[in-house]
Amino acid sequence: MRNLTIIFYLSILSFDIYSQSTDTLKVVTQNSADKLLTSDGKLLLGGYGEVHYNQPLNAGIKNNGTLDVHRMVLLLGYNFSQNTQFISEIEFEHVSEVYVEQAFLQYRFKPFLNLRAGLMLIPMGIINEYHEPVTFNGVERPESDTRIVPTTWREIGVGITGILVPVSLKYQFYVVTGFNGYDGEARLNGRNGFRGARQRGAESYVITPNITGKIEYYGLKGLNIGLSGYFGKSQSTLYEGIDKDNRTAILKADSSVTGIAMAGLDARYSSTGLQLRGQIYYTAISNTDQYNKFTGKEGLSNDLGSAMLGYYLEAGYDILRFIPDSDKELILFGRYEKSNTHFSTIDSEINGSYNNDIITCGLTLKLAKGAVVKGDMQFIKSPDSPELNKVFNAGFGIMF
Repeated sequence: MRNLTIIFYLSILSFDIYSQSTDTLKVVTQNSADKLLTSDGKLLLGGYGEVHYNQPLNAGIKNNGTLDVHRMVLLLGYNFSQNTQFISEIEFEHVSEVYVEQAFLQYRFKPFLNLRAGLMLIPMGIINEYHEPVTFNGVERPESDTRIVPTTWREIGVGITGILVPVSLKYQFYVVTGFNGYDGEARLNGRNGFRGARQRGAESYVITPNITGKIEYYGLKGLNIGLSGYFGKSQSTLYEGIDKDNRTAILKADSSVTGIAMAGLDARYSSTGLQLRGQIYYTAISNTDQYNKFTGKEGLSNDLGSAMLGYYLEAGYDILRFIPDSDKELILFGRYEKSNTHFSTIDSEINGSYNNDIITCGLTLKLAKGAVVKGDMQFIKSPDSPELNKVFNAGFGIMF
């Protein structure tokens, strides 16, 4: 028993020593909040933003293009002490909408163990955590990252996070509030998936806490592999104030919630100008037959699917790397994506318009660290449409 105790304490000590000696090397991919958490000083400042131009190019139809200050984001943090930190992220969308995207307090027990509580990003996939415009190719975020993992997806919760340097792992585990599935009307459906059900930390309510987590491996140079999950139930206001012995009321409330089990696998690799990335999400949704019947309108059932599937593969290459002393990057990239919020259904026909194949090809010009100009063409096809929809996108993004 004494030997086991000694081994345990030696293991903790080795994690501590390795973590402290490499903590400042920033060997793990960082988003804006991560950069502030590893910054010195008391008051911390960061930000990012992007401006977009989108022009549909459908044959035989004229369409207006749209120009949009899509988002401008300010990050403010404060180091109360070496171990106690606060991070906030305030977002202005489309000039007129204001959201709090993150607001959490973190206490650092050890470099490999941090307690975090507040409004936090759900650690699913790549884009939901790393959504700053300089971190991905393409003007718009992938469609599966807007409907299946509804970026930017954040919830109020509590959990632990840390980096285990000796085994090259970063981990996150949280208990969080869930989607607003029903508050007098359905917030989940086939067309928009989970997007309309984000509570965003705005007077969030909870009847059943959910759990989420992610483990990332970064032990090979240039490679990052992530495995993520989210499990629980959607929330419903119908549980408010009902008698626990009122079986009828409980059954009615139960019909307004769904079970959600989401799993994701993602990978990123970069080396000498080459960039590769890909991810896949699969989501199983239970009780959709009851949910669709209960939340239907005018005699018609809702159309939430019982499973969703999204994935993409992307390759890019810096074509300026052969120019001597170039301080810029020009990345030529292509991405194939599948986004299907009706991968399977129980009580309704599969709607082919919810199943999109998207090819995106374009250029990303990195003018300097933290400043990019982008342009791309998107080709979108669904089984229910004979037409190939085309969209030209352009814009710029910054991060500091």
